[in-house]
Amino acid sequence: MYQPLADEIRPDSLDDVVGQRHILGKGGLLRRIVESGQIPNMIFYGPSGTGKTTVARIIAQRTNRSLRKLNATTAGIADIKKIIDELDTFLTPGGVLLYLDEIQYFNKKQQQSLLEFIEDGRITLIASTTENPYFTVFNAILSRSTVFEFKAIGPEDVKLAAGRAVNIMNARRDEPLTLEEGVLDHIAAACGGDVRKAINAVELLFSASENGVITLSDAKAITQRSAMRYDREGDEHFDILSALMKSLRGSDPDAALHYLARLLEVGDLIGASRRILCSASEDVGLAWPMAVPIVKACVDSALQLGLPEAKLPLAEACILLATAPKSNTGVMAIEKAWADVRAGRTGNIPRELQNVHADGTGFEREQGYLYPHDFPNHWVKQQYLPDALRDVKYYEYGDNKTEQAAKRYWEEIKK
Repeated sequence: MYQPLADEIRPDSLDDVVGQRHILGKGGLLRRIVESGQIPNMIFYGPSGTGKTTVARIIAQRTNRSLRKLNATTAGIADIKKIIDELDTFLTPGGVLLYLDEIQYFNKKQQQSLLEFIEDGRITLIASTTENPYFTVFNAILSRSTVFEFKAIGPEDVKLAAGRAVNIMNARRDEPLTLEEGVLDHIAAACGGDVRKAINAVELLFSASENGVITLSDAKAITQRSAMRYDREGDEHFDILSALMKSLRGSDPDAALHYLARLLEVGDLIGASRRILCSASEDVGLAWPMAVPIVKACVDSALQLGLPEAKLPLAEACILLATAPKSNTGVMAIEKAWADVRAGRTGNIPRELQNVHADGTGFEREQGYLYPHDFPNHWVKQQYLPDALRDVKYYEYGDNKTEQAAKRYWEEIKK
């Protein structure tokens, strides 16, 4: 039966696992735990192809426990019961080490069915997930487990793994293949930190090679678009959107363009447009109010054009916002006002501001509204806030040129 190369050549020692030096390097916490032999319940969190399954297998080999594997995408309660039935039998004399892949696909009942056996130690759980466990794993499991984050593998480490795959594939051939310059570098850079993806690319290139040479053009064809990690419903989606917004706010046009490109590469035109529109009001705001209609025009153009041409107006919008003066005074003002409303601090609307239809219907006084345009400079002193809030200040002028000019204007008039 065919076995993928990536599965066939999994390391059997922590020293051979590439990347994850922060937890598996010399003195790393996870390494020390594994070497102690006292294995707790653990959750491995990180992107695919970063060594979660490999490390779980190595841990299983170092214990006297029987290894059982389940994938939550296909397993159910019946599979869990089958493992539970094996406990305290000759099939599992030292207990079970259960490797549960993609635990986020188990519902609450399925996860909780393991609790009793995790607590008394008959099952040691090592679960893996590509999604944030603090959102997808129920608290009862989390409180009994230690979470370790596996990070995307850097290109240099991926290149080592891909080079090892090349050596193994060549060792199986009567005449080894040669690689054009740059093939391994390209695979390492294009796999997006996923070792499995890199090894699969090597295997495919060996299968499709001609004339004893693996060409750079073939490597590029196999790995096209593979460098992107993206899940429209997962953490990566929101991380990229957040990074775009914060780059605009931080006035870094280069970073903003980078994250915009990542969104457009996977076709997320709507997500990019929403964040860019929001930044115009939230981050530039009153420092340059014209940013809003200009950015709105860019977004409208992008949505009408569609990809790939949409990149042009959106790129202009990003550069404009990143290089524009910044003010969040509007944001702060509405947040303060909204907080008062939610807290019930409202009060009656002043009689002067009520609708004129109430005049003469039993109110103790006429409306008495003063029309500002009847007065010099189109302003007259008058109470607008309810009595309970008459002295409240929500808006404070920002220190940018536009707001300071408005401040000077009204200070002069209101003297």
